[in-house]
Amino acid sequence: RTLISYNKTIKQRNELFKYFLLSNTFDEVTLSTYNELLVKYGYIIFSERKKYLEKFIPVFQKYYTEISSGKEKVDIKYKSQLNENDYLTQLNNLLKQDRISCRTSVGVHKDDLLFTLNGFPVKKHASQGEQKSFLISLKLAQFDFLKEELGLKPILLLDDIFDKLDNKRVESLISLVKRGTFNQVFITDTSKERSEEILKKTST
Repeated sequence: RTLISYNKTIKQRNELFKYFLLSNTFDEVTLSTYNELLVKYGYIIFSERKKYLEKFIPVFQKYYTEISSGKEKVDIKYKSQLNENDYLTQLNNLLKQDRISCRTSVGVHKDDLLFTLNGFPVKKHASQGEQKSFLISLKLAQFDFLKEELGLKPILLLDDIFDKLDNKRVESLISLVKRGTFNQVFITDTSKERSEEILKKTST
């Protein structure tokens, strides 16, 4: 609900700038009302995102370490303009720019996540196997989060899971999902023989 209210306020603030431009007017009181709402909703969203990531990142890193046997270090950086300076101050500092563009150029709608491997962006510096390991670890961490929040175990779907991963990572992944942490697990692969061989190796 907070995110819906925030996005609605952004839209109204932008429309207000368009009105100022077309009518060649400026109403500081009305604008300040929208600014106050953005600050209110923005900090709630910012705070919740930070709290979520504080819980999520260690679980994600744990899964990646298991899949990769600790070969690489991964991290997720929360990039937000609200980390840099007071939100209201930024809105006021960028007022001239926003009036010209009729856009709100600062806020949590500009937030992003930076995925890193050994300190470098995953997209540019990770191999295909490392990228896939990263993605799988994200999904497994999301599974844990949903299980905790909803009080039930979702179905885990691993589609074409062995593509791009070396045998060691595949074996680590299969051993991980066979521990009982996950309930129903569906695995697809283009090679029946490969799947059977891996499952035999990881049988307990």
